[in-house]
Formats: sequence, structure tokens, C-alpha cells
Amino acid sequence: MGILFAVAPVVVWMTIARTRPIGFAIGGTLLAAAGLLISVQRGWIDAPRPDAHLVFTALAPLLIACGAGLEGRHENSPSPEWASRRNGAMGFLGMQFILTLVAGLLYALMISEGSDAPPSKALPALPPGISMVDEGTSCGSGGCWRVATVTSEDGLSRPEIIRELGLQQESCRSSGWLLDWRDVCVGARDNGRNVTIYAGWGY
Repeated sequence: MGILFAVAPVVVWMTIARTRPIGFAIGGTLLAAAGLLISVQRGWIDAPRPDAHLVFTALAPLLIACGAGLEGRHENSPSPEWASRRNGAMGFLGMQFILTLVAGLLYALMISEGSDAPPSKALPALPPGISMVDEGTSCGSGGCWRVATVTSEDGLSRPEIIRELGLQQESCRSSGWLLDWRDVCVGARDNGRNVTIYAGWGY
């Protein structure tokens, strides 16, 4: 489904393109953008998926409209059949954008409740010699966190493990660009028996 969503603007452009130079230029750009979106969907590129979908569906119709305008400067007046295809294509892309915008706003409302924990990938990467014992989520009045217990295979003490992880202080980074305005904050705690690392949402 996600792949069909990404390649839909390319198919739309193929149905209305009238010139080879501009057609290939716009089509190639749309295909490259679709490849980037699919990479985000598959997790090959670390980027917020809702924001990537919104940006893609907003820019694709603008690019297609620019391509159609450039072709109009170098071609004769289009036939009524082409005008009908163009109107249908832009209507389809406009509907796709509206649906994405509505879904994005619903997503923004959902995450504002703070009832979800960050994904596992939000936890910091572990250096060699430190391994994860268990992982789970914990919730309280301040929201939910992703929590993992780590241990040293080299006999490091708990403070040394925290220094090795570089988590002496909590650090935060942005989670998204547009729809997800939360920060992801990661840190480590020494509870007297072991070291736990956590990732939680910052507001």
C-alpha cells in the first residue's frame, strides 16, 4: 500500500506528460522522491514517516503543475481529452493530499495524549562489551517510556557503564519536523543494582 502511495504521482504524470525533455525531467524527479519516501517507509532512511508523507503529497502536485505549465509554453494548445485527463489527475492528487492531511492531523491529536512510548530504535546504540538484558515500557503520570536494562560483559561498574554509554546527562532531540513536535529524551539511571537506559517523550 505504501509503495502504491509513493508511485501514484509518477503514474499520474505519465498520463498527462506531452514532451520528452520535460516529461523525463519531472518523471525522474518524482521517481527519485518516491524512492526516498519508500526508503523512509521501510526504515532505510531514519526520518519521521508522517512528516515525509505530508511533504511528499504536498510537493508532488506542485511539481506536476509546474511541469504541465512548462510544457504548455512549448506545445500547441492541448486537446480537450488531455485537459480532461489533467483535471482528473490533479483532482486525484488533491484528494490524496487532503486524505494525508486529515490522517496527519488525527495522528497529531493521538500523540498529544502521550499514551505511547517511543519505539525501540529511540534507545541509544550499545557499544561493544555492553549488552541488553531486557526491554519493556513503563508508564506513569508523566507519560510512557521505553526502558531497557543493560549489563557489562567486561566487568565494568555501573558508573563506568553509564560513562561508556555517554549518558551522564539526559539528552533530547527532535522527533519530527511538522506533525510530531515532541522531543525524544534518552538517559540512564543507576538504581543500585543495575543500569537502566530509557527513552521518553519531551514536551
